[in-house]
Amino acid sequence: MNYGIVLRVLGILLIVESLLMIPSLLISIYTGGDDTMAFILGIIITGLIGFVLSRQKNYKNQISARDGLAIVSFGWVMASLLGAIPLYISRSTITYIDAFFEIVSGFTTTGATILSNVETLPLGILFWRSFTHWIGGMGILVFTVALLPALGVGGFQIFKAESTGPSIGKIAPKMKDTAKILYTTYIAITILQIVMLKIGGMSLFDSLVYTFGTVGTGGFATKNNSVAFYDSTYIHLVIGFFMVFSGVSFSLYYTIYKGKLREVILDEELRLYFGIVLVSTFAIGLNLFMTGYDHIGLAFRDSFFQVGSIMTTTGYSTADFDLWPSFSKGILFLLMLIGGSAGSTAGGIKVIRILIMFKLIKREILKIFHPRAMLPIKVNGKTMSNEVVAGIYSFIALYLVIFSTGTLLVSLEGVDLESAASTVAATLSNIGPGFGFVGPIRNFGGYHQITKLLLSFFMLLGRLELFTIIALIAPKNWRREI
Repeated sequence: MNYGIVLRVLGILLIVESLLMIPSLLISIYTGGDDTMAFILGIIITGLIGFVLSRQKNYKNQISARDGLAIVSFGWVMASLLGAIPLYISRSTITYIDAFFEIVSGFTTTGATILSNVETLPLGILFWRSFTHWIGGMGILVFTVALLPALGVGGFQIFKAESTGPSIGKIAPKMKDTAKILYTTYIAITILQIVMLKIGGMSLFDSLVYTFGTVGTGGFATKNNSVAFYDSTYIHLVIGFFMVFSGVSFSLYYTIYKGKLREVILDEELRLYFGIVLVSTFAIGLNLFMTGYDHIGLAFRDSFFQVGSIMTTTGYSTADFDLWPSFSKGILFLLMLIGGSAGSTAGGIKVIRILIMFKLIKREILKIFHPRAMLPIKVNGKTMSNEVVAGIYSFIALYLVIFSTGTLLVSLEGVDLESAASTVAATLSNIGPGFGFVGPIRNFGGYHQITKLLLSFFMLLGRLELFTIIALIAPKNWRREI
């Protein structure tokens, strides 16, 4: 392994993180919060460690696949460990593991919290929690990738290890241009939602926080009852639509910008994604209206919001969906596993893998009648390679193995099976709230410290698409390059 370049890039990452803490510090100073010194110490410690690591000089400019895996895996862990410093110092009632869990949840855009009363937190901490969603949504290392060419270092292996989906490609010929295009799109959507929420009557601070949570598909809120605090159909719909749009591959927005609208309309993953959202919204809305909701409009409003929130793995809530009928909860649980589109900020298995899985099932059925037929798997007119198809098989199998094993381990806490399963799904798919013990009006604070570390690991696994971390820790990979 090229240890010099790994340490140097990690150092740059930590310097970037220390700079990203500054807005939270300024908010703390402006509001006179008791978290000012916590941010000052966090910035100094993170910046100093980053500076020391970035001074590495003996390295090769080339980043191999294993170097990329190491940078991404260690980068996310170190960013979370040091990003937890302000929260830990400012809140004497929580342990460092609690603070680590909270910030891992932030950076991985999970939104699972151990805090029972977020309304008592100083504004600097509230801003930092949600800002980690926005940073982690597009990928903190994607931002760093844009800086690497200035150092004479290529960043595609980092981008590939951190990005979501079964196959990764560049939007532009140069990696730094790809990163800039993605972030330009990301920032434009962010600004648009902030403006629309401000028009709806939200304060500027809340508009920022809820936008970070929406565009980053995270879910941290400033109110204990999440978006339900705002009894406004306009705000619910704005956040709902932006959640759904944030679950779309960001590369498609650039395709629209280039004027290739037909290509976007015919995109098979996008059509399946919107199809699942529409069918799920209709089914749950009708079920809610038939089992207790007095107003059909309210039933469909809450249905659309929660479908968008769960499928995009954002985790905001406008109702306690843990009290909904079993049919509706069953659909939401399936949406937890599916997740959003590849190349978006959403978690889960991803719609593209579900699409290809359906095509594989269809092919196997056709082969019963035509055993000698050559039936390639095509998406958007392009034939999927055997490697990509095999990778999808492996990903779904690994996801189910981790989900099943995790459910059994969490059940050792004494919680019911529904709570244990939804806890693992909520962390592994980076959703946030689940059912039962971790329902939308509850939190993860009741779990043991060891369980919180396990769930933190699940959040990192889910955000980095399982194989990134597992491939890195495989003993064989430390003996030789694959």
